[in-house]
Amino acid sequence: MSIKSLGLIAVLCTGLAACGDTLGEQALGGAAIGAGAAAITSGSLAQGAAIGAAGNVAYCQLYPGRCN
Repeated sequence: MSIKSLGLIAVLCTGLAACGDTLGEQALGGAAIGAGAAAITSGSLAQGAAIGAAGNVAYCQLYPGRCN
């Protein structure tokens, strides 16, 4: 397994705890995880941040009990 793969796995696992108490915190946490994953995989940081923010907000809104 490559260093990039291990780094991506670490970032994604950290993303499991990216939920915040407010919508802004949820978006910011997801954006940070998305940008980190994009940096590790040589992708677009802006696109990764946007996808991460949207994904984290959607998850936290759908499953508020799992986002503490």
